[in-house]
Amino acid sequence: MGTGILTIDLDAIAANWRALARLSRGETGAVVKANGYGCGAAEVASRLAREGARSFFVATAEEGAALRKALGPGPAINVFSGHMASDTGLIRDHALTPMLNSPEQAARHRTALPDAPYGVQLDTGMNRLGMEAPDWGASRAGLETGPLTLVMSHLACADDPAHPMNAAQLAAFTKMTAGVSAPRSLSATGGILLGADYQFDLTRPGVGLYGGQPFAQARPVVRLSLPVVQVRDVAFGETVGYSASFTAGRKTRIATVSAGYADGLIRYMSNTAQLYANENICRLAGRVSMDLLTVDVTDLPEVPDHLDILCPQQTVDQLAEAAGTIGYEILTSLGRRYKRRYIGA
Repeated sequence: MGTGILTIDLDAIAANWRALARLSRGETGAVVKANGYGCGAAEVASRLAREGARSFFVATAEEGAALRKALGPGPAINVFSGHMASDTGLIRDHALTPMLNSPEQAARHRTALPDAPYGVQLDTGMNRLGMEAPDWGASRAGLETGPLTLVMSHLACADDPAHPMNAAQLAAFTKMTAGVSAPRSLSATGGILLGADYQFDLTRPGVGLYGGQPFAQARPVVRLSLPVVQVRDVAFGETVGYSASFTAGRKTRIATVSAGYADGLIRYMSNTAQLYANENICRLAGRVSMDLLTVDVTDLPEVPDHLDILCPQQTVDQLAEAAGTIGYEILTSLGRRYKRRYIGA
């Protein structure tokens, strides 16, 4: 059938990191969880390490162990989920730094690995991960005596600069960490863009590295080109695809393209998303199926062997809008069947 080609521009990722680092007043790390937002954690982190990044963030200890094999010794690899019950061996063997989220995690880590470094994540209002103020207050003195490397929290509404939650979380974080001995971190991409008051000692850009909003100045990072399997003529009144959801309003040429919801192109974009042949727009005609898309190519003078669904003409956020989701989901859903090609390595 053929495989889509996912081209990942490491030069663009590096340029986006440098731009966000210039906006940050302290150290700039990088979030490479979910396999580098679908772009390849090993490839992305290795390139950013050459650019000067020394602090990386992953979701789980398993991700951290894989990243350590790519990066080797030296850079800090911080684990957002902290120290789970089964993580001790991975943390020890791969020199990971868990962000401890509760007194229970703190006790587990300091008992199992008393000399190993750790960070602490605080809940400043998102109610997702982190110690709340009473637990932090009761634990702080003891935690500051150990190898505490970072105290962090996470903003819930940073992509909306006017949201009152931003100022409330900033105030809570400032109060909870006043006088703390370790470096502090509050901001991912959106927080960096809120300004210096939110940046503290370390920033943790994520989606902005990969070309996503809210970093509007980001360089595009990914191009997804999908092979055309077959082209057919459809008469006026004929239907296309499952549930016959597209009816031809004229004599129509339909290109069947190799990709579908098994590859991360979710079904909600049926009949709404568009692909590109250079500058020419070609709209989806019919339902997204597991492995195939059907595309109206009637107005093309010639049908190419590939159509692009991510490209300079259509960013991850623009495709996400057609799919009723966010750019994060588009990036992290990019399927394993694509042939990944790196430029700028």
